[in-house]
Amino acid sequence: MRHDLTKMMKMIYDDVGFEDITTNALIPPGLHVKGQIIAKETGLVAGVELAVDIFAEFKVETKILKHDGEEIQPGQIIMEIAGDPRNILSLERTVLNLMMRMIGIATLTAKMVEMAKNVNPNVIVAGTRKTTPGLQFFEKNAIRSGGGDTHRYRLDDCILIKDNHLALVGDVAEAVSRAKKYASFTKKIEIEVETLEETLQAAKAGADIIMLDNMTPKEVINVLSVLENEKIRDNIIMEVSGGINLDNIVQFAKTGVDVISTGYITHSAKSLDLSLELQDMH
Repeated sequence: MRHDLTKMMKMIYDDVGFEDITTNALIPPGLHVKGQIIAKETGLVAGVELAVDIFAEFKVETKILKHDGEEIQPGQIIMEIAGDPRNILSLERTVLNLMMRMIGIATLTAKMVEMAKNVNPNVIVAGTRKTTPGLQFFEKNAIRSGGGDTHRYRLDDCILIKDNHLALVGDVAEAVSRAKKYASFTKKIEIEVETLEETLQAAKAGADIIMLDNMTPKEVINVLSVLENEKIRDNIIMEVSGGINLDNIVQFAKTGVDVISTGYITHSAKSLDLSLELQDMH
């Protein structure tokens, strides 16, 4: 968290520039104010710990009333704050924007997790790398707050062989073989496939995770059935991805796949509205 918080501080200072000219023109130094961050919509909390860390950097005191992963309703107080109003006003928009974004992701993730697990209790709903550059750490943690799996945070988390890798290597088995020779035993090897033939090649080559990309639920069921019949299903994590959203996640969960990964929970999440209200200035 510390490395990413340092980057976040730089973004805040870049936003302020030499000074918050409006706040400094209107608010004299040396004052103390109390305030609250209030939910304006129903959702699932995320980003509270990040907000606490940001406020702490500017000596603003905080009291958490709703923790990450807890439900909120309109009008409920998520956090109480107290400190120099100049600092609070300079941070207000950045903190709210981050929390609103993270709460939106957590809320959508929780909805999709619930839908999938209602028909397949063991399925994992995961994010993808379709995140906002510079904010991926926070967006991934919002997925976790919503009950989802973060998948890869970065490219060094695991090997994931995708279609363009295969286009250059030219062969599924060769790609997996090269990955096995290069990777540490601590890193899983995942490969993205688009056909039953590629799936069988990947399974026989020893891939740890096979991602079925852009297949229909019917095609996924067929692939899983063939792997079962070939008796090569047991030690492989089967993942499905590509175009998965609120309209079709239940159908994919019903296939019996192990993991459903979707960029929808980040690239299509709607930010939930929050407000920061100040009072008791003295």
